[in-house]
Amino acid sequence: MRFMYKIYSLFFLFFLLVARPISSENLADVYELALKNDPLLRAAEATFRAGKENKAQGIAGLLPTLSISGGTNWNEYRVQETFVEGYNSYAYLANLNQPIFRLDKWFQFERGNALSEAAAAEFAYQQQETMVRVASAYFNVLNSIDSLNAARAEEKAIGRQKDLAKKRFDVGLAAITEVQETQAAYDLTVVSRIAREAQLDSAQESLTSIVGRELKLLSPLIDEFEISLPNPLDRESWVNLGLKNNYQLKSAKLQRDAAKATARSAASNHLPQIDLVGRISNSTSKQGKFGGFIQNPLFGIEQDTRQYSIQFNLPLYAGGAISSARRQAYANYDRSKEQAIFTERSTIRDIRSNHFGVQTQVANVTARKQALASAESALEATQIGYEVGTRNTVDLLDAQKRLFQAQRDYASSRYEYIISMLRLKASVGTLSPEDLINISNQMD
Repeated sequence: MRFMYKIYSLFFLFFLLVARPISSENLADVYELALKNDPLLRAAEATFRAGKENKAQGIAGLLPTLSISGGTNWNEYRVQETFVEGYNSYAYLANLNQPIFRLDKWFQFERGNALSEAAAAEFAYQQQETMVRVASAYFNVLNSIDSLNAARAEEKAIGRQKDLAKKRFDVGLAAITEVQETQAAYDLTVVSRIAREAQLDSAQESLTSIVGRELKLLSPLIDEFEISLPNPLDRESWVNLGLKNNYQLKSAKLQRDAAKATARSAASNHLPQIDLVGRISNSTSKQGKFGGFIQNPLFGIEQDTRQYSIQFNLPLYAGGAISSARRQAYANYDRSKEQAIFTERSTIRDIRSNHFGVQTQVANVTARKQALASAESALEATQIGYEVGTRNTVDLLDAQKRLFQAQRDYASSRYEYIISMLRLKASVGTLSPEDLINISNQMD
């Protein structure tokens, strides 16, 4: 879990080495950029690095602690403000403390392990969310491009119809209402095209904010892009998979375990604490005449002390602080238990919703494709009818509008299917860069 970030990067390094020369940037290329430049992912990585240090800090409480201190002093002896003698004194102290019976430290060790693993799970979740964010932003740009192209094509087609109506009116073959209707329809297409241009600009800016630079050319989906139902089809199989692998749920449960360890540590503060303590001290005084005796002419007077002890401590009364901390810690533990329950229920809800969403989008793509074919046939028939006089201008304009709308709906439905499938895999914890590579292999 904690090495997932490096593994993901290796996936893409291999892919980029074997890929064809890039003239446009596909989904995998863009995700590779996001791995390097997305500030949210980099912040999540920093949070992970900070969180995993909880393990080392928990272990430290069980290990011995060693400290040393020292100092030097200048001493002066004066009689009635007359300097008699000055000398230096030196001292150092070394302390060693080894916990022997400290349940609070043991539970802090368990807490550190749980928090470190929770940080790894949360980072894995953020990596999957980054994949979904990148894919959503990427296909939002493609969808905006498709919508703009359709709007431009519609504007051009209605423009030709407008010019034709004016020519027919000029030679007396059409009423002024036909000119007015086509002009109104054309004006609406201009408005639609302008709105689509703004939509595309916004979508591009959203993608740029993730990858850190402007992307000039994106790879579109191939016409034969594979659309398939989720495998397995059974919804509860996905739920069971998610209960085992969903990273948010793992993090919530580990946070619960950490809170439990914290509560047990606070409760153990009522128990005895036993430590092994060792102390070594040395002091040297280069005293001369003062004192009347020099133990060592070179180094002065030396004193060495060595102490070894087993220290016992039992808190009896601390003003209620220990009991209050214990109650507070157990209240936090109760909260974390309820949060874990809520996360589990939310996970189940999201999995079922995402599974249904994929099934819906598969049916939607199929229906939109059929609707597009029907709209093309309807426009062709209406065009023929208009030419022979059985259909009027309004009928033709409506048929053209329905065709361009069908084109937009079909393109959008394919993108929505992809995002739904990615969200389903993310909700069960199985989404990986390989999924983005597979999608990219179905791009022009």
